[in-house]
Amino acid sequence: MTPILLLSQVFVLFLFLCSIDSGAADEFISSARLDNLCMSFCSLEALLSTLASLGTDSLIRVVTLFDHEEVGSDSAQGAGSNMMHTLFTRISGADRVHSAIRKSMLVSADMAHACHPNYPEKHEANHRPRMHEGLVFKFNAKQRYATDAVSSFILKEIARCRKVPVQHFCVRNDVGCGSTIGPILASNTGIRVIDVGVPQFAMHSIRELCAVDDVAHAVDLLAGFFEDFASIDNNLKVD
Repeated sequence: MTPILLLSQVFVLFLFLCSIDSGAADEFISSARLDNLCMSFCSLEALLSTLASLGTDSLIRVVTLFDHEEVGSDSAQGAGSNMMHTLFTRISGADRVHSAIRKSMLVSADMAHACHPNYPEKHEANHRPRMHEGLVFKFNAKQRYATDAVSSFILKEIARCRKVPVQHFCVRNDVGCGSTIGPILASNTGIRVIDVGVPQFAMHSIRELCAVDDVAHAVDLLAGFFEDFASIDNNLKVD
């Protein structure tokens, strides 16, 4: 399993390193396809950085990278397929898969829209993600994002313990909202899901832009998720 993950990381890392550092202090990353190679890189980096603690973990850590998210996810290898449920079944066994899903949590890691200084009116006044200020937790009452009170609490508690900054985003009611694979996987499997992402400018353009330290924040928080989720979830009681 590890060699496959390493090969995947090399592929994503190669594309990620094709980016250009920019800014007076090289504080920005400028590249095509930051959405969503950036979060793919962060997820794999977090998984590999926590291998030393794997032997003491009661859970199985998984990173899944899907094709076709930008065109609807309805393909044999997209998030709309039965790939995730099949993976759970093969890992846990058919007789235990539903119990395993209820004990699990999924972080849907996609990029987020930072508040552009030229268009601040596109964001709610209290929900304007900024670069350099941490991973963005994404909320939407119409379930365009799958974040709920329980999943956000768990990751927020991990962030608090790890001293990793996070931000919150909720789209304006009169502005259209994009979506992620989070709601697709939540409805297909019944797993708890939170939608998060590194804030960026110019999403889907030929030259996207994000902050270097937000990538580090994302890796730190995802590593904390891999290592701390089990202990926090075991002490969590939901009425």
